[in-house]
Amino acid sequence: MRILITAPYNETGREELERNFGEIVYKPWKNIGRAYNEEELLALLSESGAEALITEHDHVTGKVISANPQLAFIGVCRGTPSNVALETAKQLNIPVFHTPARNAQAVAEMFIANVINLYRKTIESSIWLKSRKWDEGAHTSYLEFKGLELAGKTIGMVGFGAVGQTIANLVKNFPVKIKFYDPFLDNYDPEYEKTSLEDVFASSDIVSIHLPVNANTERMIDEKLISLMKPTAIFVNTARAVVVKREDLIDALENNKIKGAILDVFDHEPPDALDYKLIDMPNVLATPHTAGATFEVEDHHVVILNKQLLAWVKQKQTTILSNH
Repeated sequence: MRILITAPYNETGREELERNFGEIVYKPWKNIGRAYNEEELLALLSESGAEALITEHDHVTGKVISANPQLAFIGVCRGTPSNVALETAKQLNIPVFHTPARNAQAVAEMFIANVINLYRKTIESSIWLKSRKWDEGAHTSYLEFKGLELAGKTIGMVGFGAVGQTIANLVKNFPVKIKFYDPFLDNYDPEYEKTSLEDVFASSDIVSIHLPVNANTERMIDEKLISLMKPTAIFVNTARAVVVKREDLIDALENNKIKGAILDVFDHEPPDALDYKLIDMPNVLATPHTAGATFEVEDHHVVILNKQLLAWVKQKQTTILSNH
């Protein structure tokens, strides 16, 4: 089998696939500095004679898949395969694999860093120091930048999948109390409290969003929920912006109905004027969709996807043998 890999894929992972599947054609999207578009991906698949595809951000449209019904599988190095025409793949019986939790550790570490930075006014104090504002009053900075500790706070998770659980496992010994809302999760560590969506917003010092995008979650977080938050609470979103009604979040921040927000995702990327209104607020710590951007994430997705693919090919071989 010849596999076209357009995702960043380390040498160890590629060698493992070569041993178990055959030839690898490695054309990572980073070589051109952006994801391959539909026409470019069609050309690559045709030129390489690929019988399988491993992608990351490329445009794997219905047209791309329909033109390549020979694909044995499509591997997607992302938490959700949102760039792939899943319905077309299903119609052609092409299995699609993806890599949930590949960036869980990265996002969790960024969550902790940014919550503490916001609580401790780290960025403001650093700017103040570099601007030469420290006069002879020895206690000026001590008084102006006195912050809060994470210890003793209640963190409420909306969605408690891989990222939420990784955060919980890392911060529980600060110590903090963990609550979560996730109607699809029944098996969880009993030291965490499963509760209602309304209780997460009303009782938490930090509300953190970990939702996928679907018909039920778009604009799910609105004024009704945000209004339940404590005036001292922080809103964190490292998931997807469209699950939040941004006008309602802006209103809460502008009118000091909540303490602040930590945002890594926006309705438009690059941001539009309304996104920048959020980004520029003094009580918002904003980052450009980098919570999952670590070098290690690329190694994680290789391990996760290779494990799935090896299990899949082993099962196929077992099925073939059992039918003879």
